[in-house]
Amino acid sequence: MASAHSTALWLCLALLPAAQSLPDSPPIGNLSESGAKLAELEPLPRADLQKALKEHDYAAAETLLVEQAGHRPKSQSLLLLLADVLFLDGKQLNTILALKKAELLGPLEERSRYLLALCYVSIGRRNLAIPEFEKLAPANPTEARYPYWLARLMYRKADMRLALSYARQAVQLDPSFARAQDQLGLCYAGVGDNDEAIQSYQTAIRLSERQSLHWPWPALNLGTLYLRLNRLDEAEDAFSQSLAAEPKFPPAYYRLGQVFERKKQLERAIHELRRSAELDPTYPQPHYALARIYKQQSDLEAAERELRLFTKLRAIDNQKGIVRPDR
Repeated sequence: MASAHSTALWLCLALLPAAQSLPDSPPIGNLSESGAKLAELEPLPRADLQKALKEHDYAAAETLLVEQAGHRPKSQSLLLLLADVLFLDGKQLNTILALKKAELLGPLEERSRYLLALCYVSIGRRNLAIPEFEKLAPANPTEARYPYWLARLMYRKADMRLALSYARQAVQLDPSFARAQDQLGLCYAGVGDNDEAIQSYQTAIRLSERQSLHWPWPALNLGTLYLRLNRLDEAEDAFSQSLAAEPKFPPAYYRLGQVFERKKQLERAIHELRRSAELDPTYPQPHYALARIYKQQSDLEAAERELRLFTKLRAIDNQKGIVRPDR
């Protein structure tokens, strides 16, 4: 039998494009349950709700759902439906508030708890996200995405051994999970097992290509490892492969600039670094690299200009808690 929340979800989310789905997860809502009826939602002005969502007018949908929830404050389904719309509108903090209020009315089902965990990740509250994923993982022992997320979060905590354990678990559960293979590579590199890291990155690249993901990160991570090992030709090839997957990927141009700098091909390095900065004007690192190169060329005015810009952009990143390059 369809759950009340899944049925409520269908009322609006069946109209939304697949691009609105959660990262590393199936789309929000369960369309296979769309035939179910939920008497509690009958009074909803469905035509207005459907019109607002079809037009991506999330503010109107939120207003409507908040009004309905006010009439029925004990309706968990309405709060969960509101949480989904808030998430689609990019309002993660409000999504969390709606989900926590819904949790007071009853336990959250898997999909809603996953949404709560992802929202914690998106606002940088790793300490709150981890316990949610730790609840989800043992309750869903065949699902690879939960140990994958725990691997990512433990990696960010620099707990490499635990991150590696979770990444291995995710890959064992789903060997075709490209993101898990990439995360496994990061974890192996984190513990200094470079050969295993290279193998995992290469597996992630193959899976990404086979699944037509157009995902540039595994090749970037592979190239970054090669760069660290001073295997410059292999690094250059990997960064070019990353750009083949995503031609407007600033970190790959930045890393490629570093390769050419080490190869003493400074004009090529400057070209790639400028391209990185043009594609992402908020990206600090290319400016630091440019300052270093201009200093080598005795262009002190240009070096100082780039260094000032780097300092400004880095301060903004620090204020926002942004760590680069990362997903």
